[in-house]
Amino acid sequence: MTQTQNIAPAWLLLSDGTIYKGKSFGAKGTAGGEICFNTGMTGYQEVFTDPSYTGQVLIMNNAYIGNYGVKKEDVESNSVKISGLICKNVSYRYSRMVADDSLENYLIKNNIVTIYDVDTRALVQHIRTKGAMNCIISTEFSDEQSLKAELAKVPDMAGLELSSQISTKEAYTVGNPDSPIRIAVMDFGVKIKILDCLAARDAYLKVFPARTTFAELQEFNAHGYFASNGPGDPASMGYAVETVKEIMAANKPFFGICLGHQILARANDIPTFKMHHGHRGLNHPVRNLITGKAEITTQNHGFGVNPEAIKNSNTVEVTHINLNDGSIEGIRISNKPAFSVQYHPEATPGPHDSRYLFDQFIEMINNGSMA
Repeated sequence: MTQTQNIAPAWLLLSDGTIYKGKSFGAKGTAGGEICFNTGMTGYQEVFTDPSYTGQVLIMNNAYIGNYGVKKEDVESNSVKISGLICKNVSYRYSRMVADDSLENYLIKNNIVTIYDVDTRALVQHIRTKGAMNCIISTEFSDEQSLKAELAKVPDMAGLELSSQISTKEAYTVGNPDSPIRIAVMDFGVKIKILDCLAARDAYLKVFPARTTFAELQEFNAHGYFASNGPGDPASMGYAVETVKEIMAANKPFFGICLGHQILARANDIPTFKMHHGHRGLNHPVRNLITGKAEITTQNHGFGVNPEAIKNSNTVEVTHINLNDGSIEGIRISNKPAFSVQYHPEATPGPHDSRYLFDQFIEMINNGSMA
């Protein structure tokens, strides 16, 4: 239970001029990105390692972060992906005896600049009112002009293509090679637990780099195609949209999650848009319009599918809606074996209300052509 207590003054500046002074926790330095907030009470390590958070500075809403330390198994990728972290209170001690290390040591090892002793409740209310915007955290600069100069270097998330930057560079396989079900995974920033959920259903997966063409995907002789979550603006991913269009034309079973959901929409001429402040957390209520049932979901997205455009579509059907704001959470293509959801059914550490969607995908493959 090592206690580093690497305390120093830190500053947070938002692009609208709002400034906070707090204390440093984690690595020293300067970090910037789009500010966002997560409403989850647990699962901070899974959140920090989610590739969809690439390019973002994260506010954790829970009053204390770090209570149970970190464990090497509790990850969604091979490194921390957030650009920076904002907390109210942090814990230098952890209570979980099986933990490998403290959160602070983990953040230092991953070079994550963190500020705490910030009124995160007021900060979240500010973002809910003003919307997502860029910010900078620094232990190096304390005057506003220097902070503004650093903030000016941070790129806007709108129009930013990030998936090909964090995707696997080489294809790799997961699961049972003798399985009768083969799934080609388009890695836009895929989470480990998504792959685990598919492999647990006795599927054999091959995970491909983001810019892999449909012709290259076909060489795997897949029975189904999966498009993963990931960071950035789907409007900047024309390469992925074209690949999914080819999958649709081939009438192959398709399932998309989060960014994959947005790519499926764009492949069917439904535009996406930048949300006011997005949805992030593990407590978002969603209604399945097909069954009428509600499910509590894990979410992480700052872009959404345009609801007005879907009203004019003859082939895209809304299957799930968010019960908080009515936004689109799922679609299916009426004349193709294809569907997607905006949220995360793998949901680690939970809840697991939505894992039936993986079963639906496997059933779709089994009911379709296995050629």
